[in-house]
Amino acid sequence: MAARTRALEAAAGTPHEVYEYTPSQDHFGEHAAEELGTDPATTLKTLVIVNTANPREMAMCCVPVAGHLSLKAAAKALGWKHAEMADPAKAQRVTGYVVGGISPLGSLKELPLLIDAALSPQPTVTFSAGQRGLSLAMSPQDLASLTNATFADISAQ
Repeated sequence: MAARTRALEAAAGTPHEVYEYTPSQDHFGEHAAEELGTDPATTLKTLVIVNTANPREMAMCCVPVAGHLSLKAAAKALGWKHAEMADPAKAQRVTGYVVGGISPLGSLKELPLLIDAALSPQPTVTFSAGQRGLSLAMSPQDLASLTNATFADISAQ
């Protein structure tokens, strides 16, 4: 039986599946996709970014583990001039999740969420369920609805 996490609690009542796997100590998203046999193009990594003009302003971005986040595109989508990756310790404090287990659902502090627009037509995406070795799968539209997310072109070319 899967552990109880805030992400799983947030997903309750929405169609989803929970997957458990042996966690790794690095390359978390790629490892999850490999262990679960999911497509790296629809397996997400959740990244926390900071507005460089106002370091108290943060957001989360979900992009495929097979790709990379464009900080410039994410900043533009949020109406910021510039963005940078959040310090891992700060990301952990704000979300309440450890790096490698950061979920777009159930964060301690509600942050704006951007989901890469290329994921919108997919039937299912897989992402961390709030701890290493635990993933959730659901439709990207349901994820966006649960988190008030915006679909935006945020993957680096």
